Amino acid sequence: MTQNPAIPDDTTATAHRVQGQVYAQMGGAARLSVAFELNETVKRLACAGIRHRHPHYTDDQVFHAWARLKLGDALTRAAWPDRELVDP
Repeated sequence: MTQNPAIPDDTTATAHRVQGQVYAQMGGAARLSVAFELNETVKRLACAGIRHRHPHYTDDQVFHAWARLKLGDALTRAAWPDRELVDP
């Protein structure tokens, strides 16, 4: 049986339902806080991957490689027009 595509592959339907109930009981500020925390976690994981692939990168290069992943080439160039793109 195929799982609901809205449910991540590593999550059971029961866990997904309970998580939805917990989020529904939270206030808007708490849900927003969770969203910011998740965003920061994704950023840290992406930067860890960049550091793993490019151990010689400085902190500044890691930041710009992450920015390129997040923003894409066009926006990265617009934000830092005098800087070369850094490989993520």
